[in-house]
Amino acid sequence: MTIYRGSCHCGAIEVDYETAIPAAEATMRACQCSFCRKHQSRSVSDPAGRATIRVRDAALLNRYRFGMGVTDFLVCRGCGVYVGAYFEAEGGAWATLMVNAFDGHADWTGPLARRVHDAEDASGRVRRRQDTWTPATLVVDPS
Repeated sequence: MTIYRGSCHCGAIEVDYETAIPAAEATMRACQCSFCRKHQSRSVSDPAGRATIRVRDAALLNRYRFGMGVTDFLVCRGCGVYVGAYFEAEGGAWATLMVNAFDGHADWTGPLARRVHDAEDASGRVRRRQDTWTPATLVVDPS
């Protein structure tokens, strides 16, 4: 397993992504929803991996929700960087992380798969994320 580290621009939100998939071989996803298109999203996840998202100052975490409202899109209020999406359901939590927030993001040279999920209902969306996203922990410092 390799740990890929990253953060938003100002460092208020840090991410660790643990996976056995090498960066150059990982398939990145480009969700085609309007939010992800506007952020030029390149996301990765690994159901066999682990994601940890640490927020140093709770006041700088913007949990943006839209559409079906089942997921928090984590954006730094300080610098505006979108670091990943996170959701909790049935006693677990999962995330997909933005490759552009990783240190060494240029190492991620694998294919980019465009994904359209417009036909999903809320329960289908939750099931897909539980099956394909990375088990995650979100740690928010209350300062």
